[in-house]
Amino acid sequence: MSETRSDNLIGSSDVSGAPSTGAASLPTIAALEAHLAPYAAHSSQSRGRRHYEPPPSARTEFQRDRDRIVHSTAFRRLEYKTQVFVNHEGDLFRTRLTHSLEVAQIARSVARNLRVNEDLVEAISLAHDLGHTPFGHAGQDALNECMREYGGFEHNLQSLAVVDDLEEHYGAFDGLNLCFETREGILKHCSRENARRLGELGERFLQGRQPSIEAQIANLADEIAYNNHDVDDGLRSGLLTIDQLAEVELWRTHYEAARHDYPHIEGRRLVHETVRRIINTLIVDLIDTTTRNIARHAPSSLDDVRRSPPLVAHSAAVAAQATALKQFLFKNLYRHYRVMRMASKARRVIIGLFDAFIDDHQLLPPDYQTADAAKQPRLIAHYIAGMTDRYALKEYQRLFVVDGN
Repeated sequence: MSETRSDNLIGSSDVSGAPSTGAASLPTIAALEAHLAPYAAHSSQSRGRRHYEPPPSARTEFQRDRDRIVHSTAFRRLEYKTQVFVNHEGDLFRTRLTHSLEVAQIARSVARNLRVNEDLVEAISLAHDLGHTPFGHAGQDALNECMREYGGFEHNLQSLAVVDDLEEHYGAFDGLNLCFETREGILKHCSRENARRLGELGERFLQGRQPSIEAQIANLADEIAYNNHDVDDGLRSGLLTIDQLAEVELWRTHYEAARHDYPHIEGRRLVHETVRRIINTLIVDLIDTTTRNIARHAPSSLDDVRRSPPLVAHSAAVAAQATALKQFLFKNLYRHYRVMRMASKARRVIIGLFDAFIDDHQLLPPDYQTADAAKQPRLIAHYIAGMTDRYALKEYQRLFVVDGN
């Protein structure tokens, strides 16, 4: 998936924001982004799209990206993809879709306080998990194992493949044709080997530079969201207990404060009040620390941000507390025997599907069959990664159960 973007820098003269009729009532993009700090990503200064398109009317380029992501097929599939608990285990547990919405909400709050681009940070947040396999990290690890001799599998690269190539919504191009800055934010991690194949998009991994502040915000918002909603889901499922969480300073401090302020509440209300306070503490600390970092390094443009060390960060004390919570969840939730049992089942499903399709390509839907043997494994990976939890289970049943229809 090399970078084939045309020379499509979006200049201020190209983005009046008004339709071709010249209607003067629509705001210009400059007006829509006038409140942004100089170090924010401005859509009028975007590095552009892979394929040229006329500028949008009455919205910015990053708003257009956000809208395309929300309307994509891959985004809808997130409703039935595992976060920690498989979809059929309960209706109230988070899915990749609700997780992405929570990330976007947190990220927009941070972006607004830092006067950076809320539309870009929302687009990145909503798209960051589009490439996730069914069954969460267990599914990703299994598919990566299957693809090891064919280039491996990594969900950030898969998310990029979804928006660059796999979505089929537009007549003029494959994918969603998103702006460079949105695609950059989606690609949080990348090996040097893969970066070399990505052209301009991979340069920052080779040069040791940073992405936009908006991309950095989305990355930290992701951590805040999943750590806290995994606590909530863990308690709801009964796999975690309040007594266990008492060993975690970040939880204990806010739980005791909530009990002190509201001695009459208990159960789910007390849990929600505690989680709410933790999220608020993490967001406020992130804003305060990042504000100090920006003042210290004084970036005056997005290019300055790219040349700076990471600017979006927690204070050392809060970062240590957040890390302790993450370590607790890893030990007590993600490695709980009930979660591990489901992960083991997921592994068997993913590996079983992959092996069956590798052995006999005619078992695949026609769109995923190719006469090019070198490309077939990646098409199989695309097919499996695009499945929801329940579709993967049904497909496994169809292939391996006599009455699986």
